[in-house]
Amino acid sequence: MNLMSLPEGNPMQRPRSHWRGLFAIAAIAVALNAGAGTAAASTMPAPSKAARAGMVFIRGGNFAMGSADDMAGPDERPVHTVAVKSFWMDRTEVTVAQFQKFVDATHYETDAEKFGWSGIFSIADARWEHVDGADWRHPDGPGSRAMPDNPVQHVSWNDAVAYARWTGHRLPTEAEWEYAARGGLAGKTYSWGDVLNPGGKIMANWWQGSFPSHNTGADGFVGIAPVASFPPNGYGLYDMTGNVWEWIADWFGQDYYARSPTENPQGPASGSERGLRGGSYLCSENYCTNYRVAGRSHATPDTSLSNIGFRTVKDID
Repeated sequence: MNLMSLPEGNPMQRPRSHWRGLFAIAAIAVALNAGAGTAAASTMPAPSKAARAGMVFIRGGNFAMGSADDMAGPDERPVHTVAVKSFWMDRTEVTVAQFQKFVDATHYETDAEKFGWSGIFSIADARWEHVDGADWRHPDGPGSRAMPDNPVQHVSWNDAVAYARWTGHRLPTEAEWEYAARGGLAGKTYSWGDVLNPGGKIMANWWQGSFPSHNTGADGFVGIAPVASFPPNGYGLYDMTGNVWEWIADWFGQDYYARSPTENPQGPASGSERGLRGGSYLCSENYCTNYRVAGRSHATPDTSLSNIGFRTVKDID
């Protein structure tokens, strides 16, 4: 269990049980996604104004999933048309305050708490570190305190599923997540368009500078940011880009796109790792560009790190 031997700056962990490494990185490329995002269910009645608290109604439809860029990683290919049903999605990543209510009600113990440690990227030392006592309450280790409006960190896929079940929700499928992240835009690189910083404005919490040694903090945050600190996408969803990686329901399959069903794909039937989407505050132009809407990553279900969180969805009643 030697975290120190792992490559510096590799932003995600794989199996906690024997530390094969931190998260695999998808291609460092700017990707344009081809295809339309026209809603197939455009005639569906609008939801009641008594919308679910803290959730956004996502009207189902068809879209082109994946990346057509020549430099995109093989796991983003091929671009394929997918249809998803309508669903509700959390407006923001699940916060510390929300997770606290879950723990208070259930006395749930996270995987990081059971193991007694988690992985933290030290910005000062420019490397990942194994930190005893790091967990969702203590995101930077003993003595630190998680802020209520921050996205909850150090949560595994197992933890995210437990929270979702308690709320009566579930984790989004990978197709649902990407459809929602696009915010109604077709074939765009980012959730707001094709330009990373339109008009010089930074649109999300990601690493400005040269990762891992220099972070300018030009977006106003060197580390994590409170949820909804940046503009929402076209569907009114915050932080679909950056801040923390978000767990999805699916098993990860590098070649799954080549055989994906066209209707409401659920991912491979089995696997060893679960998918993650959206990138984090550690993604940068020089290293990890997974703040693109097509970017993908993956980790084992018991993985927890300082740059992993989640949000939930709910089926239409």
